[in-house]
Amino acid sequence: MKSLYRTGGNVILIMAMLVCSCSKSFLDKHPQSALQEDALTNKKGVTTLLVGAYAALDGQDFANSDMVNLSGGSGYAVSPDNWIYGSVCGGEAHKGSDPGDAATILSIGTFAGNATNGFFNDKWRVDYEGIRRCNFVLHILKKVQDMTPEEKTAVAGEARFLRAHYYSDLKKMFNKIPWVDENSTSYDKLNVNDFKIPNDKDVWPYIEADFKFAADNLPEEQPEIGRANKWAAVAYLAKSYLYQGKYAAAIPLFESVINSGKNTQGQRFDLVPVYHDNFDAFKENNEEAVFSIQYSANDGSGGTGNANQGNMLNYPYNGPFSCCGFYQPAVDLVNAFRTDAAGLPFIDNFNQHPIKNDMGIVSDSAFLPDAGNIDPRLDWTVGRRGVPYLDWGVHPGQNWVRDQQSAGPYSPKKSVYMQVNQDKFYDGNGWAPGNAINYMLIRFADVLLMAAECEVKAGDLGKAEAYVNRVRQRAMNPAGFVYTYKDPAHPMNGYTNTPAANYKIGTYPVGEFGRKGATWAMKAIQFERKLELAMEGHRFFDLVRWGLAATELNRYFNYERGITGDLGAASFGSRNLYFPIPQRQIDLSVKDGKSLLTQNTGY
Repeated sequence: MKSLYRTGGNVILIMAMLVCSCSKSFLDKHPQSALQEDALTNKKGVTTLLVGAYAALDGQDFANSDMVNLSGGSGYAVSPDNWIYGSVCGGEAHKGSDPGDAATILSIGTFAGNATNGFFNDKWRVDYEGIRRCNFVLHILKKVQDMTPEEKTAVAGEARFLRAHYYSDLKKMFNKIPWVDENSTSYDKLNVNDFKIPNDKDVWPYIEADFKFAADNLPEEQPEIGRANKWAAVAYLAKSYLYQGKYAAAIPLFESVINSGKNTQGQRFDLVPVYHDNFDAFKENNEEAVFSIQYSANDGSGGTGNANQGNMLNYPYNGPFSCCGFYQPAVDLVNAFRTDAAGLPFIDNFNQHPIKNDMGIVSDSAFLPDAGNIDPRLDWTVGRRGVPYLDWGVHPGQNWVRDQQSAGPYSPKKSVYMQVNQDKFYDGNGWAPGNAINYMLIRFADVLLMAAECEVKAGDLGKAEAYVNRVRQRAMNPAGFVYTYKDPAHPMNGYTNTPAANYKIGTYPVGEFGRKGATWAMKAIQFERKLELAMEGHRFFDLVRWGLAATELNRYFNYERGITGDLGAASFGSRNLYFPIPQRQIDLSVKDGKSLLTQNTGY
């Protein structure tokens, strides 16, 4: 919420005075004093604390000019889009750069990371920092006297929504996590052991309860952009049911979001006509955004401010960008965008129809891009040789790639700002770029595809097909294609009417899902998620919940290591369904000589 985040500096300062102790776990931080609480037990105080709970969504330390996260580590270790844990670990992308640069990420992406890997501890601590802020809002709210019951319930709804978000992120990452809420300890006593809680309970019921409370008590619209509303909570609750296989419970919730009415701007949740509008800071907070983390740049907040620093490494190397060549899309991912004569994907054998790339070809040598049929979403997702890279110029290949032999020939694209409006949406205050492109935690296309999954499980293949075709129909819009430049030497001069590639995409014939059956229909939906949501941090968690992680990731490793040199002996085993509980947190959980946190199996 840009309007709220602009007050973030003061919020972070207040939160720091109230709750920070950088050398200890979230479980070991002392409660607030009565005097400090008294100063906050009013409408203004609790609202300020609620903004602090929102401010933790990006995991960044507003007050620190070195762009560290709320745990004190690197900002990119906790990026809320989970580009490391969801996309690199999901086989969508390589770590990128060269093998020795931030090798910690490479160990995670090849599933060699262990419990002492500091990135896992950062992720754990930052999510629990968000939870702690939510809990303190709920604790203070009980003492506030200058708010109506309705106002207090609405604030509680937002705090519980945010808490459930942080917990759902932790749950899909680590599985065995302790539930800490505003009632877990007495805030009036300094007993640090009260915060040491075992991770021996399934937290899904608590997450459900929080999202359900938020859905029942939040308004359909909020006065400020970026605040959680009823529909965001409903979508999240449905997603929580989906992750547990409660398809019948999820269906009416997804349908209510899909069919929700218009808001005061005359919009409704829908797919925006142009796919790339979801990744353009100038066009964000549109009808496709169900719930987004709000970023801004050049807003007067000072320092790195409110810009997206979680993706600060994820720009092409060299060229017009200052950093850093990470997050390179995989060849396996790019090949998935090949389409047949009808514009449909090669679901079962896409790597047998590879898209031509420039591996081993220097930028000074001639290269003609692939002339075959390609899904147009590819060129809004991946930067590839010979195709316009937004409005920055034609991607030159090797000259924008740090180590092609290590991580392949491609560059990320969805989190990169445009040249035309960089004065508004690029933040250059740090050692690596920041930008104002929001990250959509849930967007409407995601809702449609999750609903399609549920419909297959419920036996309505026709409705599932309609949802998938609705997503594909948007991608067919020629207004959303990438076009060649009028003058490649001056890309800001505009575009021709000539598509940059042979874009061909179609919808599934009516009744196709029914004719081919539920198993095939589910494969089509899973593949559509791979295409539509590529490089958005969902893939690993999708593969785990589908029971396909071992099959797909080992297939990916076997294919991709024949092209790049960074994957080595990478393999996926049963223990890798979840990441290890950070050893630091286990060590800090000792009570009466025994660790209350237990490790995930296999670590």
